[in-house]
Amino acid sequence: MTESTISPFPLFLAGGGRMGAMMRFHDWNGSPLGCPDTWPPCLRSTVSLLLGSRFPMFVAFGPELGFLYNDAYAEILGGKHPAALGRRFHDIWAEIWPDISPLIERALAGEPTWSEDMPLTMNRCGHDELTWFTFSYSPVRDEEDRVAGMFCACTETTSRVLAEAALRANEARLGFLDLLGKETAKRTNADEILATTTRMVAEHLGLSNCAYADMDADEDGFTIRGDWAGAGSPSIVGHYSLADFGKRAVHDLGAGQPLIINDNLAELAPEEAATFQAIGIAATICMPLVKDGRLTALMAIHDRVPRTWSDYDLALITEVTERSWAHIERVRAIAKLEALNATLEQRVEERTTQLVETEAVLRQSQKLEAVGQLTGGVAHDFNNLLTIIRSSVDFLRRPDLAEERRSRYLNAVSETVDRASKLTSQLLAFARRQTLKPETLDVGARLGVVGELLDTVTGVRIRVVTEVPEHPCYVRVDTSQFETALVNMAVNARDAMDGAGTLTLRLRCGTPLPPIRGHASAPGPFAAVSLADTGCGIPPDLLNRVFEPFFTTKEVGKGTGLGLSQVFGFAKQSGGDVDVVSEPGRGTTFTLYLPEIEADRALREEPVDAGVVEPGGAGQRVMVVEDNIEVGRFATQILEDLGYVTTWAANAEEALDKLGVDGSGFDVVFSDVVMPGMGGIELARLLKRRMSHLPVVLASGYSHVLAQEGSHGFELLQKPYSADQVSRMLRKVVGRGRNRARDGEA
Repeated sequence: MTESTISPFPLFLAGGGRMGAMMRFHDWNGSPLGCPDTWPPCLRSTVSLLLGSRFPMFVAFGPELGFLYNDAYAEILGGKHPAALGRRFHDIWAEIWPDISPLIERALAGEPTWSEDMPLTMNRCGHDELTWFTFSYSPVRDEEDRVAGMFCACTETTSRVLAEAALRANEARLGFLDLLGKETAKRTNADEILATTTRMVAEHLGLSNCAYADMDADEDGFTIRGDWAGAGSPSIVGHYSLADFGKRAVHDLGAGQPLIINDNLAELAPEEAATFQAIGIAATICMPLVKDGRLTALMAIHDRVPRTWSDYDLALITEVTERSWAHIERVRAIAKLEALNATLEQRVEERTTQLVETEAVLRQSQKLEAVGQLTGGVAHDFNNLLTIIRSSVDFLRRPDLAEERRSRYLNAVSETVDRASKLTSQLLAFARRQTLKPETLDVGARLGVVGELLDTVTGVRIRVVTEVPEHPCYVRVDTSQFETALVNMAVNARDAMDGAGTLTLRLRCGTPLPPIRGHASAPGPFAAVSLADTGCGIPPDLLNRVFEPFFTTKEVGKGTGLGLSQVFGFAKQSGGDVDVVSEPGRGTTFTLYLPEIEADRALREEPVDAGVVEPGGAGQRVMVVEDNIEVGRFATQILEDLGYVTTWAANAEEALDKLGVDGSGFDVVFSDVVMPGMGGIELARLLKRRMSHLPVVLASGYSHVLAQEGSHGFELLQKPYSADQVSRMLRKVVGRGRNRARDGEA
């Protein structure tokens, strides 16, 4: 055999991980084990076994128990590794030798041992620590069957033991807290809650005496209450200032830290020790409750028997303190709530009424602001209409006017009045004050009406284009709020175009709702109402703020910034959303998305009567009720010219007097709505009760009562009305009244 084939290490040390390598290169001089070449076969086989295992193992061999171990056991040694290799077992684990030496002696006597979850206080990292191990000691015999050492297989169970202990402690803690909660829930007085709490804490922790303390309002001291050492009933132990407990107590409690007083009073300042000795307390823990930087309460748990507070004691007392004071805050809050309970319903009702009124005022202010924005256009258009009427009347006064021109001017006056009437009815319908009332409407038809209004009031330099599909598209919204939203967007468009440009109103039906401002999309179908202008556009940094309440880029006095916030609120309340796209210098498009629904047959308009109503009267007797002298004279004059017999009353009270008991001298009552004293609606209701056979026709230019509540089932003529309109309406209701009377006779 050549020199190169001779291994410098014994074969049993081949491999074995890090410890195998260390054993191969270790200096064995001075070790009680000697050089590995001299180790007996039994030791070699044992070392070979432990080096090949991933389970923590060691062997202590020979008269001095030389120590050998594997990689897994090196982790257990901590800071003792690698100096422990080859040393005496006793020197390595001197701190636990009194605990394990009996087991070692039994193993060396030939008796295997088994220990489960054995507690051992080890010093592995420069400090003592309590650990737990499960291990076995087995004798190692040599070739002559003599015990030459011992072998150990072990595992550290510290983590499991601590976890199980923590679990048990937590279960005990939760069980106690549950029981404590049930008991204190029966108490409605703060002193009773604290007394119950401290008594149960004393029983649970095995204290001979327990108390609680109230913190003074000035935070300079506290009163200890509750002493169950004698009679078992709570009493005042005494009042103490924080100065009695020295600077440390003041500092700790003021910082929210628990002040722990152990049984070693020598560690305390003289004044502290004297205080505790005077009240016979050997061990005390004071738990402060600090809220918003203030020491608001204090709980003192004390014992007459000297003791050291464990982590469990501290954690439990801390949690009990917090829960107890939280319970006392709840009890006091409940008492306050009960005191307010008698007036709560009234307060809620008043608050609700205020909110409803405020919301109504806000909605109306938003609508009126939009009307105010259009005031210039309305005044301009009305002046144009009045110019046509005045000029036509001037020409009609000429005696030499040709009949053809007379007819032309008369037609112009009539058509202009129709246009003025349409404009005022649109504005009044838009600006009316009413509660929110969702209803089904055809968006395209309503868009056409609003488009005509906008075309009238935005000025001749702005061209209004309306693009709607041929088929109807229905949504269920509040019509007034819908119109308000359109006008608010149109006002912004008009201002952005500086009074000149094109405003396009466009409707698309059956569209999905796209993602808007980070919100998810929705499949729809939605009706998409777009208003696109050719104005200056909105800068990108302001685009996301346009819907904020009171945000405006207009000059002071030119707008409140509520217009687009109304649009946003209306869209959200209606189950939709509003989007805006803008490019500076090229215009802005606002798109209102509203959930589309199918038409409801019940909401369709009643068909118009098919019968033809003759425009002239035939001697029917009409009671005209009108407080305005000019209108009253004009109404009676045109009705007499049409063949009616009229009686004029200047107010409702005079009309009732002339109608008599049963109104037998009249066929119909034609009354204004807004009058001094009794109004037209009240008069109509009274006549319906007293003279149900007598029909009533109401006339009004505008009434907030009608706007809020409707016409109450009575026929209504909107002012200004034509002679033909009033005649047809009177003949219509008179015919109905006669039919009802005839049916009643039959």
